[in-house]
Amino acid sequence: MTEWKVDQPIFRQLAAKISDQILQGVWLEQQALPSVRAVAVDLKINHLTVMKSYQLLVDEDLVEKKRGQGTYVTKGALQKLKASAHQSFINTQIPAIAETLGIIDMSVEELVKQLAQHIKDKSWVHYSTQKTKRLQIR
Repeated sequence: MTEWKVDQPIFRQLAAKISDQILQGVWLEQQALPSVRAVAVDLKINHLTVMKSYQLLVDEDLVEKKRGQGTYVTKGALQKLKASAHQSFINTQIPAIAETLGIIDMSVEELVKQLAQHIKDKSWVHYSTQKTKRLQIR
């Protein structure tokens, strides 16, 4: 069963999950998302909550509703999400990394070396290999 955070509305959590999945390549541009009813049944939530999530994504120009056909990922959604993630990384992650480096007396050179090794070892999972077509919040 899906576990929802209590500090944020479910519709926002669902919209964020779908955005993450678009960024990860689970949902491709111009591909249909599951129907509102299918998602509601699958996640055991009210269909109005799913509709509100989809509308939030429409408002952000990440998906579009096609009358009688469903909801589709918009062309350009991936680039928009990548740009947002890039800016967020620069604004939040980089300062946190810099602060941690200072606290633990680690040089930038050592960080770069560790990053290079991490990438070389591929001990991380590349998002584009995650092609599951389910909207599950975990």
